[in-house]
Amino acid sequence: MKRDLLLSAIENYNAIWDIIVIGGGATGLGVALEASSRGYKTLLLEQHDFSKGTSSRSTKLVHGGVRYLQQGNISLVMEALHERGLLIKNAPHLVFNQSFIIPVYDCWSAPFYGIGLKIYDFLAGKLGFGPSKILSGEETIRQIPNIEPNGLCGGVHYYDGQFDDSRLAINLAQSVMDNGGTAINYMEVVRLVKHDEFVNGVAVIDKETGNEYIIHSKVVINATGVFTDNVLAMDDLDAKKLITVSQGVHIVLDKEFLPGDTAIMVPRTDDGRVLFAVPWHNKVIVGTTDTEVSNAVLEPRALEEEIEFILIHAKRYMKKDPSRADVKSVFAGLRPLIKPSDNKNTASISRDYFLTVSKSGLVTITGGKWTTYRKMGEVTVDKAASVVGLLKKPSITRSLKIHGWLKDVDKSDPLYFYGSDIPSVKKIVDENPSYKEKLCDSLPHIKAEVAWHARNELARTVEDVLARRTRCLFLDAKASIQIAPAVAGILAKELNKPLEWEKKQVEEYTKLANEYLIN
Repeated sequence: MKRDLLLSAIENYNAIWDIIVIGGGATGLGVALEASSRGYKTLLLEQHDFSKGTSSRSTKLVHGGVRYLQQGNISLVMEALHERGLLIKNAPHLVFNQSFIIPVYDCWSAPFYGIGLKIYDFLAGKLGFGPSKILSGEETIRQIPNIEPNGLCGGVHYYDGQFDDSRLAINLAQSVMDNGGTAINYMEVVRLVKHDEFVNGVAVIDKETGNEYIIHSKVVINATGVFTDNVLAMDDLDAKKLITVSQGVHIVLDKEFLPGDTAIMVPRTDDGRVLFAVPWHNKVIVGTTDTEVSNAVLEPRALEEEIEFILIHAKRYMKKDPSRADVKSVFAGLRPLIKPSDNKNTASISRDYFLTVSKSGLVTITGGKWTTYRKMGEVTVDKAASVVGLLKKPSITRSLKIHGWLKDVDKSDPLYFYGSDIPSVKKIVDENPSYKEKLCDSLPHIKAEVAWHARNELARTVEDVLARRTRCLFLDAKASIQIAPAVAGILAKELNKPLEWEKKQVEEYTKLANEYLIN
């Protein structure tokens, strides 16, 4: 996956693409994989890096959505549970069965939640991860030693899925390539190209060189998440806005705040959301919030009140109370919610996806969530093919193995999330033994990984490596700043960049990472 080769392939392609996908998050990647795996000539264009926005900032769960069950959205829960079951089969190196407990502090709640989760088990059917059950107080404390014991009656134990979101995004981009498609980052679509008022391509600027390209296709798909309305406005300045933007914030703590392998799920916070504390990469992610925001940006910032909200709720359920000083990183993500006809608060807006076709033939898919990315891709490509009369081809993604597929990975191996690429990463160490060195003591990554990211995963910046190819920025922002110079040095060598570029990369990354720290 050399970016210059991808650019050359785009420049030298003289025919018309079947499908152009705008957006390299979960939805766009799912659409592009669906299209390329069916044999359509597919091009995905991402303005920054794959999963830069919403898709790298989730709660790291592949789940049916217990909250949606409470809201009575049975169809969404059933679809998500089905897709959850497919995903753990198609990407077993990244998606895992995660044990959860709902702690109960009033005795009537245990049977109430127990019945609800039995319904959850039933809806999952043969793709379920394991049966739920009611626990005593002693059993709950045994599984979650740091749970607040005062007033604890017991808990309800159930199973859901946990994953690494941006690693899955990178593997999806690789899967697009594996299936004959092209996915490229740092290519910003600046306008839509039309013929007789019908969209038949895009104008795109390479953000690394400043070069502009006009690329034609039979159909263009808008899969830009929180930026959906921006692309709709390129098509029609008077287009109705579809998106309400909601911000969710997470904090990251050391493992001591949630020892063991079991996550906590709090079914109702003060604002009506679900709160999770989930073990992830030997840390603990706690969140999330739900705050309506007016503007979509690539790098949202957590509000002070959101951080305090999470800490206050975490202290209610943890015997060892986390403080601001314990937070290793704080990150914010924006959700593209379909604008409701009434004035619902964002916590109550459905997470269903929305598919529409403009008069110009522009296909737009938005809303939804990570768990249903594959299904969203399937229905979108079906619609796009029918709009322009592409030869009808069946979907194969229900059983399509994602790049890196490897069953029963050894999670004690720091390289486990590379799956079937592990031997290739280790081969880089054989070629250059110094690349076996760890980047720092507090994080597990070695220098060879950076070289791998540059050579095979389209990493172009220090941020690409530390935020999304590895998760250092999200796991320990301060430590990631310390290793930025070493990463920049390896990247500069791999990408043939000058010393000035290297220094600027460290400066830019340091400025960014400081925003993930709590002062």
